[in-house]
Amino acid sequence: MTTAQTPEAVAARKAQAKRDHRRKIIRTIIGRGGAYAVLIGFAAAMLFPFLFMVATALKTPEDTFRYPPKILPRTAATAEVGGEEVDLFTVEVPGEGVQTVFLAEPGVEAGLFASLDDPETTISWPLEFAVDTGQTTTIDGETLPIYAVTQGAETVDLALVRNTAVGRFVGLDDPNIETFAVVRTAERAESIDPQWQNFREIIDLRDFDRSLTNTILVTILVVAGTLFTSITGGYAFSRLRFKGRNAIFVTYVGSIMIPFVVLIIPLFRLMVSFGWVNTLGSLVWPFIFNAYGTFLMRQFFVSIPKDLEEAAYIDGAKRWKILWAIFVPLSWPAIATLATFMFLYAWNSFIWPLVSINGANSDDFVLTIALQTLGGQAGEGPNLIFAAIVLSVIIPFTVFVFAQRYFVENVATSGIK
Repeated sequence: MTTAQTPEAVAARKAQAKRDHRRKIIRTIIGRGGAYAVLIGFAAAMLFPFLFMVATALKTPEDTFRYPPKILPRTAATAEVGGEEVDLFTVEVPGEGVQTVFLAEPGVEAGLFASLDDPETTISWPLEFAVDTGQTTTIDGETLPIYAVTQGAETVDLALVRNTAVGRFVGLDDPNIETFAVVRTAERAESIDPQWQNFREIIDLRDFDRSLTNTILVTILVVAGTLFTSITGGYAFSRLRFKGRNAIFVTYVGSIMIPFVVLIIPLFRLMVSFGWVNTLGSLVWPFIFNAYGTFLMRQFFVSIPKDLEEAAYIDGAKRWKILWAIFVPLSWPAIATLATFMFLYAWNSFIWPLVSINGANSDDFVLTIALQTLGGQAGEGPNLIFAAIVLSVIIPFTVFVFAQRYFVENVATSGIK
């Protein structure tokens, strides 16, 4: 038995459903908007040091030591007036507001005047525009004469605190605009002017370009060598059956737990016996055999179905063909991840290059060593140091951005059986 609903009840139910739908949309917008706001805030906080580094690399030394600091690189603005280059200032002009002016006359006899109502408010103005009224006032227990000071079209009574000197400033676009201010405290006009030549200067300083080239060469060789040994080693430990395979694999992977500082001395002695000290070979050969890379590739190869390998066997393919034609194309996420890790490791390596490359052999310096020595050469120019850091960071940053897709894909597929 059903109960007939009146039109009013049906309309009320529809109206309530619409209100509930609107509330749901509003809650969703507020929730997602808040989440995005928090994420954007964290992203901005993490990106700020990087952006500040890039901005500082484009500054002049004077702009670097500015206080309070400003983010964008700025330089003092200049202009050509009467065939002569002059500095520009931003000064408050009575009746005209803030104007861009240049210094036409540096020394004009003036006085420091204080307001009668607010003695803390002072102004420096030429005495030729001030007339002694013959009256006096007392400020902080000191009797001061009162002058009628003319500023543009306005004349006010001010107390003369002391004599001083000001500069006469003339408008850049309108010569009829004239004002006076203390030259020492006048605010310089500035323009945003990135100093791209800082990168050229840092490259020319102590063969920084040679260090950059060495780092690129060493990194490419280490990454290529590690990929080759890790792929072949991972395939051997995952597909080949031989006596002692598991014991050798456990021992090899267990070497990851040995701290590198323990290996520095025996590794250096080994480089001495081979005659590789002070050569780029000492930065490459010890690191092309990587237990972590072999472990990573072995684990990825294990997840590949054996049916593919057996089908290739039936078609007459050999193991070398199976490895490079089947396993490697299926393993790009793992290969990209390993290449990214090894790239960052080789690029940022510092302790071993510091030990194996003599300080006098600057021809074989890598970036990390060059940056260390640069701190003493360009200590008075932080902008140059930041420019060198930007050059050191931009290449690995670009590599990571392009390899991120494969890296994320590897993480996403690592839990899929």
